[in-house]
Amino acid sequence: MRRILLILLVVLVAGLCIPQQLRMPVQGADTNSFHPRSFWFHPWGASGTHKGVDIFAKKGTAVNAATAGWILYTGSLSRGGNVVLVLGPKWRVHYYAHLDTIHVSRFAWVCGGERIGAVGATGNAQGKPPHLHYSITTLLPYPWRVDGDPQGWKKMFYLDPTRYFTP
Repeated sequence: MRRILLILLVVLVAGLCIPQQLRMPVQGADTNSFHPRSFWFHPWGASGTHKGVDIFAKKGTAVNAATAGWILYTGSLSRGGNVVLVLGPKWRVHYYAHLDTIHVSRFAWVCGGERIGAVGATGNAQGKPPHLHYSITTLLPYPWRVDGDPQGWKKMFYLDPTRYFTP
């Protein structure tokens, strides 16, 4: 039992020590391609609070992995449409939604900057301008981030991706 706990501790610490080098996931996009205050915007449709950022671009524009990691899921969800989930460094899950097409397979390794899909308007983005909904969720909660905002307790799990896109 001790050996198993030690192995789990080593894996946990190793995941936290892997450097995270995030980059803009939409090819050619910059800080003018999204609204910096869209993260944690309330009210926001059926989800109540917008827990990511929408990066606007032409349909079919390349979506690249913001960081290296394991692809946990590729497929379709009712709200997200075509989505890709990547487990990256620091035990963070990167969620790419509304993709027009998906260019990777589940359980594969993806390098930062590698193409994973294309901007689209699938899921609840149908009929809206094409964009990538991108969010970062931490598997290790940050309880000090909880506040009185609507759904503020969830802030311990969601990180603001726009912080990583500024020069």
